[in-house]
Amino acid sequence: QVQLVESGGGLVQPGGSLTLSCVASGISFRLAAMAWYRQAPGKQREWVAGFGLGLSPTYTDAVKGRFTISRDNAKNTMYLQMNNLKPEDTAVYYCNRWKTGNTDWGQGTQVTVSA
Repeated sequence: QVQLVESGGGLVQPGGSLTLSCVASGISFRLAAMAWYRQAPGKQREWVAGFGLGLSPTYTDAVKGRFTISRDNAKNTMYLQMNNLKPEDTAVYYCNRWKTGNTDWGQGTQVTVSA
């Protein structure tokens, strides 16, 4: 059974930083392409950044230059370093495998960017 546990969210002022963590179990993490997604109020969940096997990290245009994705395969953990946060980054952030059709999602972690 896939389990994904996200943490590290919170309330931050515009321009601030947060680091999110995702611990995965029930999957072969070191063999999995992983990604971060987010869902803002009233909007559909969207892909934010992905880390393919042997490939450079990829980011959606809205976060390029501000967010950095990384992973520690020894700890089955993925991270999302978020800098220069903007109000439009407010959302619940989720991690999962980088593929379509994911059915197992964690509870996510809320990120709120507000003055």
